Amino acid sequence: MKVLITGAAGNLGSNLARHLLGGPLELRLVIHRKEMPFDTAPYSNVSVCRADLGEPRTLTEVCAGADCVVHFAGVLFAPGPEKFLWQTNVDYVRNLVAAALAAGVRKIILISFPHVEGETSPDHPATDRLDGAPTSVHALTRLAAEQHLFEACRGKPTAPVSLRAGMVYGRGILMVDAARWLLARRLLAVWKQPTWIHLLALPDFLDCVTAAIQGEQVSGIYNLGDDQPMTLQEFLDTAAAHWQCGKPWRFPRWTFHVAGACCETFAAVAGTASPLTRDFIKIGMASYVADTTRMKRDLAPKLAYPSLKEGLVLL
Repeated sequence: MKVLITGAAGNLGSNLARHLLGGPLELRLVIHRKEMPFDTAPYSNVSVCRADLGEPRTLTEVCAGADCVVHFAGVLFAPGPEKFLWQTNVDYVRNLVAAALAAGVRKIILISFPHVEGETSPDHPATDRLDGAPTSVHALTRLAAEQHLFEACRGKPTAPVSLRAGMVYGRGILMVDAARWLLARRLLAVWKQPTWIHLLALPDFLDCVTAAIQGEQVSGIYNLGDDQPMTLQEFLDTAAAHWQCGKPWRFPRWTFHVAGACCETFAAVAGTASPLTRDFIKIGMASYVADTTRMKRDLAPKLAYPSLKEGLVLL
């Protein structure tokens, strides 16, 4: 089985590629500017190719002969996301889906997140809706990408799959590593109002994606999360205690919006990456909890790390 992974040099994409190395799948790792973070030469089942999702002609060759496409590629830490996310999250997906369908790819997997349904909670979890009303541009554009994927595959033999993953944690996950670095220096703060999040340990995430690739009957929307949602504040306090650091500071919500605006302005002027944006703060403050029934049925009947209590060893 030939599997094409876009964004293979990125954080989650490279973790999936590493997870599948030496296995039974033939991997075609698509990169753009960034190189792979590990050497793929020793593995006979791996090839690396370069393509630009903004240039449809470059996608024809990389999609040829592929059985499954897993799409991770995107842009995150850049100022002014409302100006570019409609292109990188929607237009790029349109280009990829068109090339994959033309090549006869049997399955297209889009990595997404539960935020596309808007605010959710343990009492009202995200399900498999495509008519959500999120407020952040990140979530709006990912929802539009999902809508296009399912509409484009309607009536065709290609199976569309959206994996709406909660917050993936583990060693090597950029956001977690950044939180640890900041906590160790007493530089991390979080807003006071509790925000629900749905966690998922990195090994369980990788197993779910692998099951989605290999499962013959896998199709549709799957929410990926563990068995014990918690608040972002609880997660950070628990992680701080595990790392033997002080808890993050609590500040009013408005201060984070100001910080995001300042980071964006500086990044735009200096031409650098922006670790915070106003839209990133907006999506970060949106509570999300998901119904994982389909995941348990088709992808992962039993998680290796059903809650953060077991998953602390991964931090």
